[in-house]
Amino acid sequence: MILKINKKIVGYKVLTKDTTEAAKQEEQQALERMHENVERPEVLVGSTYKIKTPQSEHALYITINDIILNQDTEHEERRPYEIFINSKNMEHFQWVLALTRVISAVFRKGGDACFLVEELKAVFDPRGGYFKKGGVFMPSLVAEIGYAIESHLKHIGMIKPEAMSDHQKQFLEEKRREFEAQHGESEGQAFPEKAVLCTKCSTKAMVLMDGCMTCLNCGESKCG
Repeated sequence: MILKINKKIVGYKVLTKDTTEAAKQEEQQALERMHENVERPEVLVGSTYKIKTPQSEHALYITINDIILNQDTEHEERRPYEIFINSKNMEHFQWVLALTRVISAVFRKGGDACFLVEELKAVFDPRGGYFKKGGVFMPSLVAEIGYAIESHLKHIGMIKPEAMSDHQKQFLEEKRREFEAQHGESEGQAFPEKAVLCTKCSTKAMVLMDGCMTCLNCGESKCG
C-alpha cells in the first residue's frame, strides 16, 4: 500500500514491538473501568423482569440498571450498576432489600459479577420448589431471581449463551417426533407429558429413546 504525504514531515517515530506494547498498555490504563467509586450518571438504562410464582398471588418485578463505560468509543461496554426488586407482597421485604443492596454493591465493585448467577441458582427452598410454564423447575424464589439476572447478563453480553448447532437442533426435533409417534403428541405443552426433569437445565424435558435418556431442551444425554 502506497501512502502519499502532502504535508511537511516535522517528526517521526520508529515503532518497535516494545513501543507498540507500551502504547497498548497506556490505552488500557486510560479506559474507564467499573469500580466502587465510579460516579452514578443522572440517567441509567435498564430492564425490568417479571417473576410470578405459585407461592404468591403477587408478582415480583426485578429492575436492573446499567452504566455505559467508554461511551461512543470502540471500547464501549454496558455493565450492571444496581438492582431493585418490588412487589405488593411485603412478606419477604427484609431479605429482598438486603439481597438487592448486596448485589448492587457487587455490581459496583467491578470485575466479573457472573458468579452471582450460579450462587443464587443453587439456593433451594426447604419447603420445595415449583415448576414454571414450559416445565422449568425453580428450586426457590432466590434461584428465580438468579435466572432473571442471568437473562440480563446475557442480554448485555457479559454471559455468552451456549447455542446449539443446527445439527443438534435437527437431531432433537427428530427425537421428539419419534417419541410423540410412540406415546402421543404433547397437546400444546412445551415438552411431552411423560418427560422427566433434566438435571442439567432443570427442565421437564428428558425422555427415554432407544434405551437412552435424552433431554429435548438442552441435548443432555445419559449415553454421552
